[in-house]
Amino acid sequence: MILTTLDWFFVGSFFILSISIGLWAAKSGNKTSEDYFTASGKMPWWLLGVSMVATTFSTDTPNLVTDIVRQNGVSGNWAWWSFLLTGMLTVFVYARLWKKSGVLTDIEFYELRYSGKMASFLRGFRAVYLGFIFNVMIMASVSLAAIKIGSVLLNLTPIQTLLIAGTVTVIYSSLGGLRGVLITDFIQFILSMAGALIAAIVALKHPQIGGLENLLAHENVADKLSFFPSLSNPEIFVTLLLIPLLVQWWSVWYPGAEPGGGGYIAQRMFAAKNEDHSVKAVLFFNVAHYALRPWPWIIVALASLVIFPDLESLKQAFPNAANVVNHDLGYPAMLTFIPSGLLGIVVTSLIAAYMSTISTHLNWGASYIINDVYKRFIKPDASPGQLVGLSRIVTVILMVFTMILALMLDNALGAFQILLQIGAGTGLLFILRWFWWRVNAYSELTAMIVSLLVAIYFKTAHSWMGLEPLKPWVELVTGVGITTLGWILVTLLTKPADQDVLIRFVQKINPGGPGWKKISSQMEQGSTPSGTWKVPVGILCMILGTIGVYAFLIGTGQLIYGKVIIGLTLLVIASVSALLLMKIWPRLK
Repeated sequence: MILTTLDWFFVGSFFILSISIGLWAAKSGNKTSEDYFTASGKMPWWLLGVSMVATTFSTDTPNLVTDIVRQNGVSGNWAWWSFLLTGMLTVFVYARLWKKSGVLTDIEFYELRYSGKMASFLRGFRAVYLGFIFNVMIMASVSLAAIKIGSVLLNLTPIQTLLIAGTVTVIYSSLGGLRGVLITDFIQFILSMAGALIAAIVALKHPQIGGLENLLAHENVADKLSFFPSLSNPEIFVTLLLIPLLVQWWSVWYPGAEPGGGGYIAQRMFAAKNEDHSVKAVLFFNVAHYALRPWPWIIVALASLVIFPDLESLKQAFPNAANVVNHDLGYPAMLTFIPSGLLGIVVTSLIAAYMSTISTHLNWGASYIINDVYKRFIKPDASPGQLVGLSRIVTVILMVFTMILALMLDNALGAFQILLQIGAGTGLLFILRWFWWRVNAYSELTAMIVSLLVAIYFKTAHSWMGLEPLKPWVELVTGVGITTLGWILVTLLTKPADQDVLIRFVQKINPGGPGWKKISSQMEQGSTPSGTWKVPVGILCMILGTIGVYAFLIGTGQLIYGKVIIGLTLLVIASVSALLLMKIWPRLK
């Protein structure tokens, strides 16, 4: 592939624009750490929502979807579609609670909700673990996908790819803070979607495919189109659909879809103008992420099965990338057919996807290190200027470690997979800690330790002890059960947080519900927050929102498949769900 002058013009213009936005944002604000990490809490919902979508549109996201479709068909996407339930629960139950908390980071929540040295330890430990160790692992994984795309599309070495894209990203991220990240995310989202649509259109016009109808009828594709795995294969049905919808969505901690909200999603809520903007931002994100965005990727993935039906065909087509060939390479492989001119837009869109994810993780990780470690434990009296200056330095340091790890990720991949599983089984705790006064800091510590030990056991038992490895869904359910039982037992056997801390929490946030009845009964008359408990209405809204998004997602797919009646029926269901949601929503205020 050869990029023309026009192609490079698109790429270069985007780099210049990104750095310019960073410089503008640096001059227009960022006087305090609140400015730098939450844009002073004055951002509109639409900008925050688009930023969330842009962040989750990473360089490796279309590669992942392609891998799933090539191996398990369209129905395999339930592995991540199931997290819509988590997202809708965050929208209608937790978004307002997070905004009410008034914290700068979700890690700061520990000392708002719990008490004693254990609360302080959790805050510091989780800040280092999530902000540095886990965060660098995620960014390195994203960077590995960028390296693959750079080698296939641009013939760049791994170091060249990281230096070019990483340097520009760290410049505007460190200068502009969250405000700069949000604005560039808006532009990057538009570019990313344009690139995905171009890739899908070009794939359908490939001579070996000859349009959508021929693609869907091709023998390599016909058995990959079902939205639901067949009951004739119970193992596949349980793995791909039943476990994700019944267990995975509420039990697994997953970046961007944390049960109860958290991470960079919570950071966007803190940046919202008010509670309404916080709710609308997360709602927009979930609708766009699950209902609007997947189909261009799926079409390209299906087309890749025609052009590159197996791994051997990918190895023959890209001998220089033979050592990293997997089904995820199907997506960048299809991009090689895009003609010059359009190619520049698509390459720019992929660079934008990479930069939007990395910039968010850099700012998010730096917020933990500065607010929850440096300011909390090292120098509480640091001036606003010192905090902003150090935030920029930490942002650069995070990027340097990311580049180093990305170049050696093959050696660290096993450790990364173990780290990723540490959150399995902790999800229910993150949901209940808002609504059950007995949950304490020891509960969280137990969940972290038990889930880690279970993950390590499952990863090593078959090699160290000679045991037969369990099926993935059995490992998940077992891990969730052991972890949940462990932290609940510790909760009941240890002392709750100090009563004055719990009372302040109720007065500030007013989570409500039977789980706080004991604390509310001990509060002085007149100091108990008034109002009805909104969670039942929130769950009803969650159900309606979930039905609406799934109906729109599958209905759009049915129209693409040419099944007009089924598709339109599902779109009507989506519309009815939306209308009912609009009618009930005001009761949450």
